Amino acid sequence: MTTGKQVFSTITSAGQLELTIADVDMPTPGPDDVVVRIDAAPINPSDMGPLFGPASIDQAQFDNAKLVAPVPENRMGMVASRLDQTLPVGNECAGTVIATGDSDAAKALDGKLVSIMPGAAYAQYACVPAATCLAHNDTTSPQRAASSFVNPLTALCFLETMRMENHTGLLHTAAASNLGQMLVRLCQVEDVPLVNIVRSDEQAATLRALGATHICNSADSDFMDHLTETLIETGITLGFDAIGGGKMASDILTAMERAASRNASGLNTYGSTQLKQVYLYGSLDFSPTTLNRAYGMSWSIGGWLMPLLLARIGNERTGELRQRIANEIDTIFASDYTAELSLHEMITPEAIARYLPKKTGEKYLVNPQKDL
Repeated sequence: MTTGKQVFSTITSAGQLELTIADVDMPTPGPDDVVVRIDAAPINPSDMGPLFGPASIDQAQFDNAKLVAPVPENRMGMVASRLDQTLPVGNECAGTVIATGDSDAAKALDGKLVSIMPGAAYAQYACVPAATCLAHNDTTSPQRAASSFVNPLTALCFLETMRMENHTGLLHTAAASNLGQMLVRLCQVEDVPLVNIVRSDEQAATLRALGATHICNSADSDFMDHLTETLIETGITLGFDAIGGGKMASDILTAMERAASRNASGLNTYGSTQLKQVYLYGSLDFSPTTLNRAYGMSWSIGGWLMPLLLARIGNERTGELRQRIANEIDTIFASDYTAELSLHEMITPEAIARYLPKKTGEKYLVNPQKDL
């Protein structure tokens, strides 16, 4: 085979999203490279922006393996840097090495199942440096190996951040997600206190089945009181918020301050001296972040990205985390999927309507080799 199929995303200056499947030449590896036949690639929330941008997908039309959708004029400024560029999409994937360069490191991976982050995962083949591959055990399936980077490394890096900044536990929102469930299992093994914020009884039940002990439902009328009592019990002063918009981050800081100031007496103009930190690492809600500032003056809110944390801890520690993921990909870092889609299926309006809402408990996998 001399060509393979690949999904590309383009947003034109005329205000139109175009998702297409194109034939591309089979890559040729350099001396230190490997060619991977991609067998499984997850659709993560972080893939949605590159795929769709701010297009109105509910107005999409699909014909002859091409999806087009309008981009509202008032959103065009959000994607000015990518206009009229045909971009590959898909962060992470797994597959078998089918060709290598001449270096020893590349040859050692021949025939191995590896996970990679090519930035072009929705394709049948990818060529990447051998040094960037995560080799898996012989008993691991491509489906398990597919989600080896984004969620597992994020969970591990939450704990790295906690320890680097001298906190003793952490809080997580959207906690019934694939990442949230992974974090529950990880914190149990690491004996790290974890407060899980969910938004329904069903999600709470999912986490209880995993053995989670501290669960707060934001839909409950006594949410703030329950959250405050839970923070008093656990002493947690660090939170990771996947929601981003609205007042959740502010509510977390308010509850942390209530917990820290519960025994205060006399004039307390500036609140507790305990630093309360919330990191926004996602944008499930794109509305503005609202801060009510009812938490004294010792607090901080900031953005958080896993790749930036990895850069801080260095290659050696990152390598240790990656190896742990490979060793525990079927246990702590396991991912299960709602459905498996072909490249063609993943860009149909019907499939997009299923995975774009990012529903809790649903995760979709793309198999680029399906329906050949």
